[in-house]
This record gives sequence, structure tokens and C-alpha cells, in this order.
Amino acid sequence: MKKTLFALAAMALAIPAFAQESAKPEMTEAQKTMYFLGGALYSQVQSFDFTAEEQEYITKGFEAAVKKKSISLDPAKYNQEIQKTLEAKHKKKVDAVKAEGKAFIASETKAHKKRKPQTLKSGAVYIQVEKGKGKAPKETDVVKVHYHGTFPNGKVFDSSVERKQPAEFPLNGVIPCWTEGVQKMKVGGKAILLCPSETAYGDRQVGPIPGGSTLKFEVELLEIVPPAPEETAAPEKK
Repeated sequence: MKKTLFALAAMALAIPAFAQESAKPEMTEAQKTMYFLGGALYSQVQSFDFTAEEQEYITKGFEAAVKKKSISLDPAKYNQEIQKTLEAKHKKKVDAVKAEGKAFIASETKAHKKRKPQTLKSGAVYIQVEKGKGKAPKETDVVKVHYHGTFPNGKVFDSSVERKQPAEFPLNGVIPCWTEGVQKMKVGGKAILLCPSETAYGDRQVGPIPGGSTLKFEVELLEIVPPAPEETAAPEKK
């Protein structure tokens, strides 16, 4: 399975320019499917930031496999080398993203100094924007909120505000930054949550969120959702 994956990845790397072009009308549906596969594979491996030289040798390896040429390399050894290489590249990228996030939190904390930012136990930073007058939720509560989530560069990755649809979820079922930060809010209040990756999604990529990402949320607590009434059992017939 690993060998197949890396062979397909090499094919994708060999045709990055082709994969970015529009599919030509004269292609059959089957050809368009393969065309799309090439682009999809490339999008999966490009995050490793292979150099031009690395791409060249990946492509050579793929071409040799297609032509059924024997490669006199120890599979056990080089499967391990592949794993180590990809892990090192991933760590390097994640560390750079974390460093940017750390600088961003320091900058945001300074910019909101008058609002007295609080660094929470988890490492997240809570900045109160509007106090609110209602109750504060507990960890076990379900809350209704509006939120606007952005990366340090300002790019939006998720926003109930833009969807014009509030979100509801149990506080103990979300990222630690939210679980801890929203408990400090009161209904009607607004706050900014600055979430280091350790309090968000960690080193793994989740959807559009790269591993190691620091996230910024602007949150409005609309409601603590009351629990649904328990159903009363019907009396037994005699």
C-alpha cells in the first residue's frame, strides 16, 4: 500500500503544470477522471515542499516502476528512510507555522492590552470585548454562538457569521481553547480567543487548517441551550 501511494505521488509531482490547467473538452470522462486524480494526488503531496531535485528523483523512481525496471535498493531500509524524510519535512513546516503563531499571539495581546488579555491554563488567550449580562456556561452545557475564525494572516477558515447561521455544540466536545475560553463568557458577551495549536488541532492537518496552526476566533455567546425535557415513561396497562 505504501509503495503504491508513493508511486502515485511521484506521478502527480511529475505533472504539476498539467494538473493546474483546465481539463480539455476532447477528453473522455474516463480520461478526465484520471486527470483529476493527478491533480488530487499532487495537492496531497505538495505540502511536503519537495525541492526540484527531490521531485526529479521521485519522478525517475516512478518511471522506472512503470517500465518495470528493477531498482537495486533495499525496500525495508528505504521505506524507513521515506518515513523519516516525510516526518522531518512535516516537523520543519509545523515548527515554522508554530513560530508564526507565537509571534501573532504576542502581537495581538499587545494590541489589546487595554482589554487585559488573560492567558488561560491551557495556554489559550482570552480577550473580553463585551462583558455580557447573562449566565456563564459550564463545561457540560450546550451553547449557541456566533463565531468568526481566522488564521494569523487574516484569512477566514470558518465563520457562522458569514453563513448567517449560529452554531450549537456541547462545550466538552470541542477544542480545549473553546472549552476553557467560552466558560469565561456570559450570555450576550463577546470575546476574542487566541488558540495556539496545542489548544486547537495540534500538529495534524484538519480540513483547511494546516498542522501547527494558531487560530483566532471572535465569539459571541448567544444562549446556553436548555437541556431537552426527559421523556416520561407511559404507564403500563393493567
